[in-house]
Amino acid sequence: MFLNFFKYLNKKILFVILFITAPLINADWFALNMTRGITDISNEVFELHMLIFWICVVIGVLVFGVMFYSMYAHTREKNPVPATFDDNHKLEIAWTIIPFLILIAMAVPASKTLIKMYDDTAGDINIQVTGYQWKWQYRYLEDDVSFFSNLATDWDEINNLVPKGENYLQEVDEMVVIPTGKKVRFLITANDVIHSWWMPAFAIKQDAIPGFVNTAWTKVDVPGIYRGKCTELCGKNHGFMPIVVKVVEQNEYEEWVGIKKEEAQKLAELTTKEWTAEELVSRGQSVYEVNCVACHQTNGQGIAGIFPALVGSDIVLNNKERNIEILMEGVQGAAMNSFSYLSEVEIASVITYTRQSWGNDEKGDGEVVVPKDIVDYKEPKI
Repeated sequence: MFLNFFKYLNKKILFVILFITAPLINADWFALNMTRGITDISNEVFELHMLIFWICVVIGVLVFGVMFYSMYAHTREKNPVPATFDDNHKLEIAWTIIPFLILIAMAVPASKTLIKMYDDTAGDINIQVTGYQWKWQYRYLEDDVSFFSNLATDWDEINNLVPKGENYLQEVDEMVVIPTGKKVRFLITANDVIHSWWMPAFAIKQDAIPGFVNTAWTKVDVPGIYRGKCTELCGKNHGFMPIVVKVVEQNEYEEWVGIKKEEAQKLAELTTKEWTAEELVSRGQSVYEVNCVACHQTNGQGIAGIFPALVGSDIVLNNKERNIEILMEGVQGAAMNSFSYLSEVEIASVITYTRQSWGNDEKGDGEVVVPKDIVDYKEPKI
């Protein structure tokens, strides 16, 4: 087939080939390439990628060039008498040794870069990253700051009810904040299923595996906002857990840490506050919309056969103790995970919201759950 192709190839066929491939020549190939990134390591990774790419291009051109030349130059018409040799030991030795040397030459710079990337010594700032379905938790180990980062894109955009924004599915309610010029180490794990923390601008892509801690690090000198995402299929809302990192100057970072500590202190003080049902319902609605609506829906009806309805549920209506236990411990063998990572105020308010909404307040015992109930549940049992 190839012999006939080369035999009957003419100018018209060449013209057709050039006509078809011309648009590809003008394509923006750089947009399809790996991004360069903004850190020293990410630039080193990019340069390594381009080096290996061009080595492969050269190898491909040489191999296919020799192959096509051989098919063209050694046809029966040009060589009516076939050669009598059946092997060439020198050639066989050469095409074994040369690829081996090429692989060694490629492995040396790749190994040096990988050693730098996998440096897991402690950083100036160490952040524990925990993946959940479907959000990220960040815990700053030195400063005792902890928060969850949830998708902030409006559900009307997701459901195509309004035009999509510039950062569709790439915006969060809480950004990770790190300072410039400091080594930041990420300790990456998961609470439920396997996730993957990917930040292309930093050349970081690390699996988050329950029961394991993988590490990655970065040092960013350029302030700005950088976006990534989970790249491991982790459930139906896999595409809804973006990563946003804000890099700021050191003084701005210190101010941010101070604000987060004050917020944590105020939240802790709320556990002793006298709460009204209206206050708990108001706060609980926002907690529900972030953490529960994906499974139980905004109307509390759940999804038949998968997630139970909260409307008319006997536990929600009449069993406050079991209601708290489910939120704190989860349900073994079911899709309901533990939400004990939420604060006492958040757990109490979201339980109260479900007990007071969708007509449940008229059918049940009417009891509210206050933060003190969650504090008491956490107390060691004697």
